[in-house]
Amino acid sequence: MCRHLAYLGPPVTLASLVLDPDHSIYEQSWAPADMRGGGSVNADGFGLGWYPEGDVAVSGGPVRYRRNVPIWTDENLPGLAGSIRSGAVIAAIRNGTVNMPYGQAAVAPFMLGDWLFSHNGRIPGWPDSTLKLAERLPVADLLQLDASVDSALLWALITNRLTEGVPPADAVATVVQEVEAAAPGARLNVLLTDGEQLIATTWTHSLHVHQTADSVTVSSEPFGPHQWTEVPDRSLLVATATTLHITPMEGQE
Repeated sequence: MCRHLAYLGPPVTLASLVLDPDHSIYEQSWAPADMRGGGSVNADGFGLGWYPEGDVAVSGGPVRYRRNVPIWTDENLPGLAGSIRSGAVIAAIRNGTVNMPYGQAAVAPFMLGDWLFSHNGRIPGWPDSTLKLAERLPVADLLQLDASVDSALLWALITNRLTEGVPPADAVATVVQEVEAAAPGARLNVLLTDGEQLIATTWTHSLHVHQTADSVTVSSEPFGPHQWTEVPDRSLLVATATTLHITPMEGQE
């Protein structure tokens, strides 16, 4: 069931988050510790999303690097990740769900405007279980899905709320609960950032948080020498680089 992380804080190299630490997300691609029955490796692609610093910023928006190969096979990644610094990062490795397509377009992070999004989990019964939810979306949104996978539809449902002006935390929480109602047993750990704020959920899968005076990092599994705190299941996490709030989501059992 994939692994992902997000970081907000002072600029750091992508390598310091993704490659260098003990039990990094790079290592979790072949040796994850807490998949909860969702597979044993994450070898169906990987993606990095970041917000460029200073003069290299592109209209203030994020940049993505995605591949549909195991992260350990990309010979260009160490040089790339070691040379790029950012204060806002999302990274993900994919374990594709059976009967869903593979390919770069199915790999997180997904992107729209300033937003980056990642989903760790699965929606049971997809696509039939989500037909009623999909019917609410504009046809153009459905035609423009990145890929025919549950994560892309989940992202479309959230972006639809965002474009309607719903606050990001409310948009994520509402969609997660609607999907759970439509597809009981769904695994819905998501990450959403615009480079300034971070929204995350725990819904069946693991998530841990590490906070300092000027940074917040969340990760499916702890890595490096840091002190991590496990986020309770069915929680909503809202953070900036200097603030952190974790609250139970409605409907918690």
